[in-house]
Amino acid sequence: MAAGNCLLLLLLLPWLVTASHSPPGCKIRITSKGLDLVKQEGLRFVEQELQNITMPDVHGKEGQFHYNISQVKVMDLQLAFSNLHFQPQQHLVFNISNASISLRFRRQLLYWFFYDIGSINASADGVHIHTVLQLAKDEAGRLKISNMTCNASIARMHAGFSGTLRTVYEFLSTFIITGMRFLLSQQICPSLEHASLVLLNSVLDTVPVRNYVDEHIGIDYSLLRDPAISTDTLDLDFKGMFFPRARENQELENHAVEPVIKETERMVYVAFSEYFFDSAMHSYFQAGVLAIELQGEKVPKDLEVLLRATFFGTIFMQSPAVDAPLRLVLQVSAPPRCIIKPSGTSVSVSAFLNISLVPPGRPAIQLSSMAMETKLSAKVFLQGKALRVQLDLRRFRIYSKQSALESLALFSLQAPLKTLLQLTIMPIINERTKKGVQIPLPEGMDFTKEVVTNHAGFLTVGADLHFSKGLREVIEKYRPPPTTPTYPS
Repeated sequence: MAAGNCLLLLLLLPWLVTASHSPPGCKIRITSKGLDLVKQEGLRFVEQELQNITMPDVHGKEGQFHYNISQVKVMDLQLAFSNLHFQPQQHLVFNISNASISLRFRRQLLYWFFYDIGSINASADGVHIHTVLQLAKDEAGRLKISNMTCNASIARMHAGFSGTLRTVYEFLSTFIITGMRFLLSQQICPSLEHASLVLLNSVLDTVPVRNYVDEHIGIDYSLLRDPAISTDTLDLDFKGMFFPRARENQELENHAVEPVIKETERMVYVAFSEYFFDSAMHSYFQAGVLAIELQGEKVPKDLEVLLRATFFGTIFMQSPAVDAPLRLVLQVSAPPRCIIKPSGTSVSVSAFLNISLVPPGRPAIQLSSMAMETKLSAKVFLQGKALRVQLDLRRFRIYSKQSALESLALFSLQAPLKTLLQLTIMPIINERTKKGVQIPLPEGMDFTKEVVTNHAGFLTVGADLHFSKGLREVIEKYRPPPTTPTYPS
């Protein structure tokens, strides 16, 4: 019995592994070149954080000498040698070596009846900082810095003393400098830990995870799993699924090909599978907005004349007047499907067109109900952080759902209806897709020099990165206001 259960488990194991690995609808790869740009902005941020280090006062007594060091301020930093690199499986490593930090602080000295105050300039040289950031998916599906380890050391420190008691200060410099060196090294890591786990995570909070696209649909950009980090790349698998706002908890199963990114030449690559676009069209279909109605003066005059001539016999047999307004209702009959091939991207649409007379004050009289099969070519492009799609009519066919004879009679309507779609319907559709949808990047970071490449079942956008806002600017924008403490009466 046990052997049989083991055999069944072995047979089901491949299926269980496949089931546990949900394919992403959207995938982002950041390469080492992109990390170099992030390092430049991150280095400026680290400099600003280290300049804000606060240190406690240093005071002590040596024989009859009483000294106090206070108001320590960082005046300058020289972070000449720094490195930011990937470390498998989930880490970023940030190193600073042979840096120097210039300090200035206030001195107070009491020796018998002599009292001296003033300022001292000090310098910490050979500063080494080693930090490791662990990246992970949080409960909301957002990328976060989940943990940080840090080690900081100072090789040497010296101070310049002046004043009437210079000799005394030089005698005490060993005690003062040793204490300052210890305190400074103890303040570096807590400052960077707060900068990473609090401030940088607040920037990652600006990445859209689940938000609305328009009044009809939204998109889910939650991470499916923790990031995959190699020595050269960081890969993020996003759900990439649209949903109708009326049914936000609805799930559309993903049967599309999983995007595979092999390139590393650009700073960043974003891949979208057919599922990404299919879920958008499926959501719009369920929202009931893939329908357009034209009536009266909105029907192009040439098409109206042709339709009246085509259906003249039907109109003549009806009791209403022949000059009753025409109404055209174009409605998609099934969710459109996206097809991505190396040669290009297309969208297949099935719809029906109802043509009716609408006599004033009387029920509408249907003249024809024809089926339509349309193939649209889709141009996908990235602008800023918005993914946009422009559609163009490629193929068009109509036929009657009643008889082959009527389909033959409708052949003369093929060209004018195609013109109607191109001149009237397509501009409306492209106006709706003009806004696009935002790609999951933090605020202040944009794409430049985008290049779209088609593959079998998915497409990739290779681009470089650009900081339109600095990290500090984004952090200050979203920094929560300080709360006033309440005290019991």
